[in-house]
Amino acid sequence: MTIDPETARQIDELSLSNDPLIVLDVDDVILEFIRPFPEYLRTRGFELKLESFGLNGNVTDLSSGQRVDNETVAQLVDAFFEVQHDWQKLAEDASETIARLSRASQVVLLTAMPHRYRQTRRTLLDQLDMRYPLLTTERAKGPAIKRLRGGHPRPVAFVDDMYYNLVSVRDTVVDAHLFHLMADNSVRALMPPIPQGITVVEHWKEAGEKIARSLKL
Repeated sequence: MTIDPETARQIDELSLSNDPLIVLDVDDVILEFIRPFPEYLRTRGFELKLESFGLNGNVTDLSSGQRVDNETVAQLVDAFFEVQHDWQKLAEDASETIARLSRASQVVLLTAMPHRYRQTRRTLLDQLDMRYPLLTTERAKGPAIKRLRGGHPRPVAFVDDMYYNLVSVRDTVVDAHLFHLMADNSVRALMPPIPQGITVVEHWKEAGEKIARSLKL
């Protein structure tokens, strides 16, 4: 796995520290996604019917009743990111919990989305008083977090709702503390089993306690 060159550039602009590092995904970790996205789809004439884990294969055209192809799903997600400020809200207890953790650590947000939406997301997070550094990536997250850590062997915690992102970090930063968190736990039943070495947390209060304990904050 190689690092996304644009992500590397963004990381190199940061002032890194030797403090414990906490890296947080954004969609369905800090910001709600799976709750507002179906409402947005209906305004565009589509419906989300989650019969399997993931968006592909689960979006239906309301006029025809037919499932749409993956390219159409990707276009709808991109269109949602254009207007995310109208739809996305903070996950419950995220702001307060992250603020407490940030007093003794460096918090960085790492979101898997096209780089062209970075400023749109930055603006939304600023409006929500989530003014932590924001990185975007279009590749695996493991190499990005390895670069973020830098040469100092500081402890690392990573929180994401997608198991494959956690596995990417597990395979790249072998001593990272990994946490699976979902802003909406209703879709957990559709997921495959969480791989070994990853701690499942049900909400931000639980996550905050376990992250602080793992990093000795």
